[in-house]
Amino acid sequence: MAIAKTKLVNISADLEKMDRVLGRFVELDCIHPVASSQIVDRVHGLTAFTGENPCTQVLTEISEIEQTFDFPIKDTTIDEVQETLESMRSFVSGVHSKLVTMTVQKKNELELVHKYQDALIQIQNIESLDISLDDVFSCDYISSRVGRLPTDSVEKLRFYRNRPFIFKSFSMDRNYSWCMYFTTSEFEREVDNIFSSLFFERIHIPDFVHGTPEAAEVNLENEIEFATSQMERTKVQIYTYLNEVEDRLIQTKAGLKLLEKVYEAKQYVVGMGGKFTITGFIEPTDEAILREKFHDIPGVEISIRPASSDMRLKPPTKLKEGWFSRPFTFFVEMYGLPSYGDIDPTPFVAISYSLLFGIMFGDFGQGLLLSLIGWLFARKGMKLGQVGLRIGLSSAFFGLLFGSLFGNEEILASLYTKIGITFLPIHVMNADFTMTLLLLAISLGALLIITSLSINIYLQYKKKKYVEMVLSHNGFAGLLFYLYFLGGLLLKLVFTINIFTTIPLILGIAIPLLLIFFKEPIERKLHKKKMFPSGFGGFFVEGFFELFEVVLSYVSNTMSFMRVGGFVLSHAGMMLVVYTLMGMVPAGVASTIVFLIGNLFVMGLEGLIVGIQVLRLEFYEMFSRYYEGDGVPFTSLKKEHKD
Repeated sequence: MAIAKTKLVNISADLEKMDRVLGRFVELDCIHPVASSQIVDRVHGLTAFTGENPCTQVLTEISEIEQTFDFPIKDTTIDEVQETLESMRSFVSGVHSKLVTMTVQKKNELELVHKYQDALIQIQNIESLDISLDDVFSCDYISSRVGRLPTDSVEKLRFYRNRPFIFKSFSMDRNYSWCMYFTTSEFEREVDNIFSSLFFERIHIPDFVHGTPEAAEVNLENEIEFATSQMERTKVQIYTYLNEVEDRLIQTKAGLKLLEKVYEAKQYVVGMGGKFTITGFIEPTDEAILREKFHDIPGVEISIRPASSDMRLKPPTKLKEGWFSRPFTFFVEMYGLPSYGDIDPTPFVAISYSLLFGIMFGDFGQGLLLSLIGWLFARKGMKLGQVGLRIGLSSAFFGLLFGSLFGNEEILASLYTKIGITFLPIHVMNADFTMTLLLLAISLGALLIITSLSINIYLQYKKKKYVEMVLSHNGFAGLLFYLYFLGGLLLKLVFTINIFTTIPLILGIAIPLLLIFFKEPIERKLHKKKMFPSGFGGFFVEGFFELFEVVLSYVSNTMSFMRVGGFVLSHAGMMLVVYTLMGMVPAGVASTIVFLIGNLFVMGLEGLIVGIQVLRLEFYEMFSRYYEGDGVPFTSLKKEHKD
């Protein structure tokens, strides 16, 4: 339950071995690489190896082959690339070009089949004319057209009934009327324009069709059969060719993907004369794995130093959590990872989130059901499922304390009485307990805020930021003020002891607030800078309102935890409504349905709201006092490619 320790590693070799080293480097899952820009920009004479990846275009061509021909090329992995990039590019381009040529040929053959099929339909439509087709289409004074007209355009022809043409429809289907029209040569263009405006599609009878419709029909059927066989032959040729080159395509695709990773990895390479260096971070336990990866490449040097040895680089953060707290890294990552050297807030988040959610959603039956649902979701790989499992158990525990079983406040109470327990359950709906509940909620909030302040003091000490540790409103000064104020209220309300007298007020209120007020000037003075660079007047006005906001934040942050008690009452009130509705319907099936729907509704609505409200308390009332979340996540190059 901490941040993993890391070390800084440098991998160096001669430039001619770069591709070979990078080929091994991209397969490492234990190293967090550092971009060359973080180093090159700060040192004169170093070079970076960045540019457009030349493999992308070739891989795009392979992807087009897979998609166009529905021919998936199997993914495989190789250790080293055996061909040059130019050789692979030439091979893929040649395959693609040949496939495109055959595809165009198949498309032309398909269009020819469709053309002949449309012509055959028209020939079949006019076969009752019993005259030679040559006589129909070679008249000197009469022009004829065959084709198809959209069915909704047929009705519109009545608007042109006074124009010089004859229209004949042979057959109709859902979309088209298969038809023919005649006109004189004089009005040919005008009539063609009319039918064109109605989306008439002309079908040209092929030149080889002669004689009677019966003879023409036979010729067309023969041509359709021949064209179809040609098209099928071309289709077979395409897939035969693909099968012939499949093995090499698989190897080429694997080689290109490896080269693509290598080129992408060059953003982590720094050139120094005739050598190059790759910088990254690893865990100490992975040193042997790293050295083993490159042991058979002569001239590769690996140096490992402490993570903080290069002040230009910020070590990455890799969280290592226990079983209980691991799922709550999801919430921590939402806010931001802790910096390397900070403390891991996840265990505190896991405990406080489960505690607050359990109190606000305290119900034994609904808590166990929530855990079951969380467990089922977790098995499906959902991150929140693991969280639901844990907070459901917490809810069930507090449900036992409250004596609540699916909103029923009597069943568990009677059970406790039978086994001799008289101090449980806590009667949430008892008006005498309401104020106690709210005070307990505020007390819990105060305890969590004090814990947050203590964590911040420890962090500032660890970072050697002593001014921040002592004078900050989240440091010793703020903690002293908060403890004095809360302690004074507690002593006065419970024991009637008044510590709000002159000297204690000076020590517990005035001095801490003055330290907070003058924190920045004191810090500037320690750094030998001018205490009030903009004048004391401007500082005083700005500092006064900031101090007022600080004091107000202590009050508002503490009172914000009243919502914990409020949601306890809210849950009991919502379930009371459910049982009231059950009493308004007949007993039996109807009341059971109301019970089930009511419980599911309360679980869904309140579970969502409580989850959000607890997260708000974590982020705004606690994280804001001790946590920055500006860490860099530990990400290996291999993991980047997987994502």
